[in-house]
Amino acid sequence: MDHAHIISDPTGLAARATWRSVWVNLALALAQVAVGWVGHSQALLADGLHSLSDLISDFVVLVAARSARVEADDSHPYGHGRFENAASLLLGLIMIGVGVGMVVAAAERLQSPASIRTVLPMTLAVAVVTLLTKELLFRYMLAVGQRLRSSLLVANAWHARSDAAASLVAAVGILCNLLGIGLADALAAVVVGCMIARMGGQFALRAILDLTDHALAPEEVQAIRTTLAAVPGVEDVHALRTRKMADDALVDAHVRVADHLTVSEGHRIAEAARAAVIATHRVLDALIHIDPEDDANAAGLIALPAREAILAMLEQEAGPVVGDARVLLHYLDCAVEVDMLFPVDYDAAALAKLSAALPAIRARHGWVRDIRLFEGRQTGG
Repeated sequence: MDHAHIISDPTGLAARATWRSVWVNLALALAQVAVGWVGHSQALLADGLHSLSDLISDFVVLVAARSARVEADDSHPYGHGRFENAASLLLGLIMIGVGVGMVVAAAERLQSPASIRTVLPMTLAVAVVTLLTKELLFRYMLAVGQRLRSSLLVANAWHARSDAAASLVAAVGILCNLLGIGLADALAAVVVGCMIARMGGQFALRAILDLTDHALAPEEVQAIRTTLAAVPGVEDVHALRTRKMADDALVDAHVRVADHLTVSEGHRIAEAARAAVIATHRVLDALIHIDPEDDANAAGLIALPAREAILAMLEQEAGPVVGDARVLLHYLDCAVEVDMLFPVDYDAAALAKLSAALPAIRARHGWVRDIRLFEGRQTGG
C-alpha cells in the first residue's frame, strides 16, 4: 500500500498545487473586493474576504507541509506529523472567525434596509466567474490530496468547495438584488458567513479529535485486528488500541501465543505482526506485546518470585546440582513450571536423588506447579 502523503512528497506536488491555489485565490480576492466595493455588493465583498481567508489557509498548508516533512528527532520521536493536525485546527478557527464576522456585518446592514443599494451588473459577472473558477480549483486540489493521501490537502480542497458553494449563494443574492429584491444581497452575505463558519467548525473538530489521541474508526480497528490474527503463531488478539497521528496511526496490541515458546520465537512473531500491520494499513508504528496466556492473571503473575529467588530456593532444596542445569521458567496460570536441562551423560545418581526430592519441593512451595528434568543438553548449550 502506498503511504505517500503530504509528509513524504518528494515530487513537491503538494507545494505546487497549494501555490497555484494561492495565486488563484489572490486574483479572485482582489477582483471580488474591488468590484464588490465599487458595485455595492456586500455578498461579493463577503465572498472576497472568504477568498482572502483561503490565502491564509494556503500559507498554513505550506508551512505545515514543510514542518511535517522533518524527520523524527529526540523531541519528536514519532515524527512531526501532528503539525498537520495543528495546522488544520488553525485553518478551521480562521474560517470560523471569518464566517462569524461576515454574519455580524450583514446582520447590521439588514437592520437598516434603507441603506441597502442596488448592486451593479458587473458584480454578477465576477460572481459567476468566481464560482466556476473555485469549483475547478476544488476538483484539482481534491485530486492531488487523494493522490498524496493527505488529510490537510483534502481539507484545503473542501475549503475551496465551500468557497464555490458560497460563491453560488453570492451570485444568487446578487441576481435577486438586480431583479428588485433589495435585501437579497445582504441575506446572501449572511448565508455565506454561516457556511464558512460551519465548515471551519468541522475542520477544527476533526483536528481536535486527532490531537487528543482519537481512535481510528471501528471498521479500521477491526481490519487491523484481522491482520494481526492472520499472522502465523498468533492465537488471539486483545487490548488493541489505536490513535491518530496526522494521516497515519499508532497501534498498541497484545497478542497471545503458545505458552511454552522461547522468548526469541515470541519476539519473531511480534515483529511479523508489527510488519504486517504497517505494510497493510496506514500505521506509522505498532507496539506488539506478547502474552502466553490471558492478561487476567497479570496481578497473580507479578506476585510470583523472580528467577533469582527461584534459583536460590532450588539450590537450598537440592544442593549445588542445580548450578549444572539450564533452568527454564514458565509463568502460567499464577504458578511456575520449572524445566531443568542437564548435559549429556550427567551423573545419573545425582539426577535420581534430585528426582526423588521433587515431590517434597512441590509440596513445600505451593506456587510450583511442576519441576521437570531433562538430560541431553549439549555442553555450553
